[in-house]
Amino acid sequence: MADNAKWYVVHTYSGYENAVKTAIEKFVANRHLEDMILDIQIPMETVTEVTESGAVKEVERKTFPGYVMVKMVMTDDAWYIIKNVRGVTGFVTSGSTKPTPLTEDEVLALGMERREIVVAYNVGDQVKITDGPLATFLGTVEEIEPEKNRVCVVVSMFGRETPVELELDQVEVVER
Repeated sequence: MADNAKWYVVHTYSGYENAVKTAIEKFVANRHLEDMILDIQIPMETVTEVTESGAVKEVERKTFPGYVMVKMVMTDDAWYIIKNVRGVTGFVTSGSTKPTPLTEDEVLALGMERREIVVAYNVGDQVKITDGPLATFLGTVEEIEPEKNRVCVVVSMFGRETPVELELDQVEVVER
C-alpha cells in the first residue's frame, strides 16, 4: 500500500504550517495510519540575514509559507482526515477537485527526498560514459562532486584530452 504513496501539497492558513503538521502527526499516531500517511514536511531554507546592528546570522525560513507537503496514499479517508485538520484550507489541485500529486522531479527539486547514488569509482579510474551524446566514450575520472551530482571525466576526442562534466549515474567503471 505504501508503494502507492505520493507527495501532495496541502494549503494552510499562513502561520499555521507547524500546527497543521503537528495535528496530522497526532491523527496518524492515534489512528495508526502510518501506512497511509507516511511523511509530513514543511520545506525550509537557511538564509543569512544581516541585522540592523550589522550582525550576521543564519535563519531557517519556510520556502513556501502557507503550504505543508504530505506523502500519503490518497484514499477518501486520508483525504477527509487531512481536509478537516484545523488550519487546512484544502489540497492544491490542477483545476479538478481531485488533489494533484507532485511529480518525481518536483519532489527532488524541493529536496523532500534524496535519490542516493552509490559511486563505484574514484578519481583516476577508467570509466565508460553510458548516457548522453558521448555514450560509449572512455575516459578518466578527474573530479567527483557527490553533493552536486557531478563527475568530471577527461575523454580523448580528436586527439585532444577534453574534460566533460556529467551526472554521477552517467558513467560506470570499465572492467579490467
